[in-house]
Amino acid sequence: MENTPHILIVDDDSEIRDLLSRFLTRNGYRVSVAREEREMRKVLQVASIDLIVLDAMLPGKDGFTICREIRATGSVPIIMLTAVGDETDRIVGLEMGADDYLAKPFNPRELLARMRAVLRRAAPQGHGLTASGRVRFAGWTLDADRRRLLSPEGALVTLSSGEFELLLAFVEHPQRTLSRDQLLDLARGRGPAPFDRSIDVQVSRLRRKIEADPSVPEIIATVRGGGYVFTAQVERA
Repeated sequence: MENTPHILIVDDDSEIRDLLSRFLTRNGYRVSVAREEREMRKVLQVASIDLIVLDAMLPGKDGFTICREIRATGSVPIIMLTAVGDETDRIVGLEMGADDYLAKPFNPRELLARMRAVLRRAAPQGHGLTASGRVRFAGWTLDADRRRLLSPEGALVTLSSGEFELLLAFVEHPQRTLSRDQLLDLARGRGPAPFDRSIDVQVSRLRRKIEADPSVPEIIATVRGGGYVFTAQVERA
């Protein structure tokens, strides 16, 4: 979907490009790749990119220079990758405007965690619940300050802490496909354990409370291979 974060990987190592492309796609992101600056510029001309994973050591113009040039003309977040673990390179990368820095070799899950943190910091503030405390969707009213959910008829619906945090994550990211890992991160503020499917249980419980027919959900839809999407329109109450 268009609201899914779009990541651009710029690395001249085809194995790293392929590995990260597959891994990030499985985790709910859209991914484009480039081998060097020229290909990167072509992607940036035609696509709206939410974050760039940029290798420091590229053929031609190096990543540090590219990072400085991008930062001079825009605010797209950048995570630098390098085969050099020297602290000096880390400082240089950050001084050039990188939002974070990761030395090769790295665990893809560590990169994923850093990406999430950078994207959260880059997200606009004051969206949804954070601005008003109360929102409405499909006739329901969610009061974030009092942690209450009211049905379209005005009845109080009891939510567990996990169900409330999950619903809060959904209403603050409507019409956007969220992977299980993203939902775990948003709802619990922690990195997910491998193969953690407990989010499916929470979604099932939440559906039983807010869906007219939980077996045919209309508010929280399943995206095959992608996670879930909150389809309802959300507005301030």
